[in-house]
Amino acid sequence: MSILLFFLVLFILVLVHEWGHFIVAKKTGMRVDEFGIGFPPKLFGVKKGETEYTFNALPIGGFVRIYGENYEDYSSADKSDQSRGFNSRPKWAQALVLIAGVAMNILFAWFLFSLTYMVGVPTAVDESEASDSAMLYVTGVLPESPAVGIPVHSVITSVSNGDDKVDNPTPSEFSSLVAMNAPAPVDIAYRSGDVESSVSMVPKQGLSQDDPDKYLVGVSLSLLEVEKRPFFTAVIDGFSATVQGLVGISVGLWSLIAQSFTGEADFSQVAGPVGIVGMVGDAASFGLTALLTFTAIISLNLAVINLLPFPALDGGRLVFVAIESVTGKHIPAEWAGRVNLVGFAILMLLMIAVTYNDILRLL
Repeated sequence: MSILLFFLVLFILVLVHEWGHFIVAKKTGMRVDEFGIGFPPKLFGVKKGETEYTFNALPIGGFVRIYGENYEDYSSADKSDQSRGFNSRPKWAQALVLIAGVAMNILFAWFLFSLTYMVGVPTAVDESEASDSAMLYVTGVLPESPAVGIPVHSVITSVSNGDDKVDNPTPSEFSSLVAMNAPAPVDIAYRSGDVESSVSMVPKQGLSQDDPDKYLVGVSLSLLEVEKRPFFTAVIDGFSATVQGLVGISVGLWSLIAQSFTGEADFSQVAGPVGIVGMVGDAASFGLTALLTFTAIISLNLAVINLLPFPALDGGRLVFVAIESVTGKHIPAEWAGRVNLVGFAILMLLMIAVTYNDILRLL
């Protein structure tokens, strides 16, 4: 399930990013020859108008192939559309097309954050302020404790000790019933996803360093309440979350790059496709709002990474456009192609290295 969700999230984010390039290219008068999801070899495609829409075998990204991106396109016999080629359009139009993918990722993140606030964000609340709709979530389970087997992110629906039972307990009610008549067994009912389960366990001592004599079952709990916000408040808060996310991701990425030159970078914290699969699954287990928030964060990450002035990325191509704009000369197509090819190869090697690191963490 996590793998399917990962590919769904990836598909949506790639579609959003490439659609940004596509629509701005169309609006600025460029001819778009192909809109591709994934990288070749091509699996199948449908041609509509002058554009072919393709699905490709390598599901690691996507692309928009615009006529005239490579000057070799102009060497064909049919030069009637040369004025619609990427490199024939004004530099401002080229820059807009390159920025559009990143802009769409940022706007999409804003939309997701705003939607999350409207749907409702689970927020930790104090018992004294909680409403009847508040739910007790399991946020952690100690290894080798009586509670091993209760999934993290489950909702405690009831706890009982003998004839005493409390439905939808608060943290203090849960602790009181667990300690009552200890070490008598307690029955705990919980919901994980759509599955209702119950388990009987015997509390034990020694699970708390602060109070080793206290009888516990070994769970960390948090009382959460869903907070829904009005439309305009959600949009404003969504914008704020987007800006904060962009700043945080940018600072973190540039810090990692700077530390890599001093040998201080901790690449073990960098996740690749395999690591993100697990994160998608974890987010989904928290519910729709957590999955939407995670998708928004990934969208912002894609935006920031694509703006890096590195060959084969949008930021690298923007550098080429800037150089041509300042010098008034075209960068030789052969030289630009080689630089982008080397950049793409380096990106693929980095992807392989990060994926290998992900796999090592699983072993």
